[in-house]
Amino acid sequence: MASIKDVAAEAGVSVATVSRVLNDHPSVSEDARARVLAAVETLGYRPNAVARSLRTDQTRTLGLVISDVMNPYFTELARSVEEEARALGYSVIIGNADERPDLQDHHVRTLLDRRIDGLLVSPTDGGSPLMLDAARGGTPMVFVDRWIPGVDVPVVRADGRAAVRDLVAHLHALGHRRLAIIAGPAATTTGRERVEAFRDALHAHGLDLPDAYTGQGDFQAESGRRVTEGFLDLPEPPEVVFAADNLMALGALDAVRARGLRVPEDLALAAFDDIPWFVHTDPPITAVAQPTGELGRAAVRALVDRIEGRPPRSVTLPARLVVRRSCGEQPASPGPAPAQNRSQS
Repeated sequence: MASIKDVAAEAGVSVATVSRVLNDHPSVSEDARARVLAAVETLGYRPNAVARSLRTDQTRTLGLVISDVMNPYFTELARSVEEEARALGYSVIIGNADERPDLQDHHVRTLLDRRIDGLLVSPTDGGSPLMLDAARGGTPMVFVDRWIPGVDVPVVRADGRAAVRDLVAHLHALGHRRLAIIAGPAATTTGRERVEAFRDALHAHGLDLPDAYTGQGDFQAESGRRVTEGFLDLPEPPEVVFAADNLMALGALDAVRARGLRVPEDLALAAFDDIPWFVHTDPPITAVAQPTGELGRAAVRALVDRIEGRPPRSVTLPARLVVRRSCGEQPASPGPAPAQNRSQS
């Protein structure tokens, strides 16, 4: 019986290219696709997932444990993971931790019991004994977005420090001096990193981050609402609130509107983690955007490398600032009106 390697040799392409063609991945050229399909037909190749699993002790299944499926960032991440895994011949089982370490452990345990080939995790905390045992016990694993310091596992993430510096410089140029942050959980690497980046960027402009302007959130909308209400009650409220994730930014927006106030006239608002909704709010929200789709794809490639015996590597991609109108930016002025066409008589 022909194998996938036989098909690759017949078609003159790599095994990965054959896998992409069989999984209908759009990245394959039409010429390569035609040669692979012709080779499949010539050799009578028929993939058999069950037989392959028994023969290789592999299930061709990956596990993905995300922090919060309701967060649009993680929804987009999960979609890109599933698409890339399918292109490489793997299926994905997804577990939603809902920002709870106990649920995270439940999903990790369940996935390991199902004999997945590898595990992608966005840790909700500093790492439970179960997570650490799995990582140190040889389970192929990749951390995505968040990570556990000191654990020898590849990490695929975005570096937002430069984008946060750009944001603070942008706010400073607009004349803002009293800047506050709604921080994410200190137990997460992203929660700590974004506060540190914000504080460092403020210091570069001679500004401080007072304790009163640092509110502790949990990457959920309700915490963004609660922290913003506290900011608004201060004797001298901040001029800008920077929410360290998108859901907390939406909660902050709710708090402002509940008091009959306006963004940006009464309080400017910026967010980490851009989402499609932000262009539809009034005003559209200025945000730091992560390359979410590429993060998901890179995480799958790193995990498959580890599963298939190739040396995996960590990947860090840059985030970028997307300027809109929630911090007092002026709308772009319209260009000159097009000249009227006059018909010749």
